Amino acid sequence: MKQKERTLNKSNIDSIINEFTNSIEGLGASISGKTGISLLEALKREKLTTGPYPGVTLFEAANRIMTDLVILHGVSWLLKNNIFPFDSYTVEFGNEDHNGFDITAKMGNKSLVGEAFNVAPSFFQGKKSAMVKKLRNDGTSSTFKIIMVNADAVTYGYCPKTEKGLYYVIVDIETSSARIIPKPYIQA
Repeated sequence: MKQKERTLNKSNIDSIINEFTNSIEGLGASISGKTGISLLEALKREKLTTGPYPGVTLFEAANRIMTDLVILHGVSWLLKNNIFPFDSYTVEFGNEDHNGFDITAKMGNKSLVGEAFNVAPSFFQGKKSAMVKKLRNDGTSSTFKIIMVNADAVTYGYCPKTEKGLYYVIVDIETSSARIIPKPYIQA
């Protein structure tokens, strides 16, 4: 994947997703046939030489890649369904922190900041609480604040307590579908 491409829009999102997906196809080949301690050591210690994160372990790459997939498929869904009034979103992949947020957008007097993560259900509430706190105290006057998370982190029909201006984008990375809670009412 072109690591410099951080602005996602309707014209480039599909090719960026395809390129990213292709870059992770061969990951895991290095652990084929390993079990027990040798498998765990390979996951936690051996550095990758391919994929979007060469030089990190498969374990670390998996964490970054899974969140990247939430961002890519989530932003794609936002763009294709015109959920917010933005033509493009600037994103940060992996563990980057140049903008303070994983997702940002601005158009006219409207702006958006957001955080994304991909976690097991057992870690969801703790991670969500930390992200809500970060977004509440972000120091910006953003029109929209979003938390983007993998769909399998929550039960089907999950409906969090909402607050004005904060939206949850629940993303299924297998189907590229998503849902948003609450549904935003966008004024022109």
